[in-house]
Amino acid sequence: MSKTDNESFLSGVLGREQLPSHLARAVIEEKLRNAILDGRLPSGTALRQQELATLFGVSRMPVREALRQLEAQSLLRVETHKGAVVAPLIAEDAADAYALRILLESEALRLSIPHLDESDIATAHHCIERLESETDYAEIGMLNRMFHMALYTKAPNKRLLRLVEDGLNEEERFLRFNLSEMGLGKLSQDDHWALLNAARDKAIDKAVAMLEHHLNRGVEAVTR
Repeated sequence: MSKTDNESFLSGVLGREQLPSHLARAVIEEKLRNAILDGRLPSGTALRQQELATLFGVSRMPVREALRQLEAQSLLRVETHKGAVVAPLIAEDAADAYALRILLESEALRLSIPHLDESDIATAHHCIERLESETDYAEIGMLNRMFHMALYTKAPNKRLLRLVEDGLNEEERFLRFNLSEMGLGKLSQDDHWALLNAARDKAIDKAVAMLEHHLNRGVEAVTR
């Protein structure tokens, strides 16, 4: 795609608007993130700083910071001669990424469970109820992320939580496009109910074992 064609494509997907400087980084990040997650910006799309700065009427600095945030969330990657491009749905190291998620999320769950209250459990319960009847895969991806974060949210290590959420963001994008082919819909909810019940009962070791079992299904799906 030529530079002119790419600019026109980005304009059609993201629109054009003059952003206030104090909101620019956050708004650009959110617009790009949503467009990547719902597939309007497909894998391999080049996101050049100057094109985006012109599109939103801002300097390159907030654009650069937004792109860095999205790269940290594994939604973008930097390629030689192209700069930032939308990352593929499954990276070459996807199985390794899931293995790391198991370690990080298990620790987050272990730290969080003792501090979970009725509100946290209710939030997770509501997410599963919606997942039982939801058919929109974009909503399924979002609800899956919200369910897990509801159980991890009380972990006192905030750096750990940021790493965990980055992994869930990556999975959300994968689920939006591949859940229908994974054959894990109802089975995944059985896992979620079992995980929620263990967390509610403060059964830490049981909950961590359930989480590891649940995430290992993801490893199997990615491998297939």
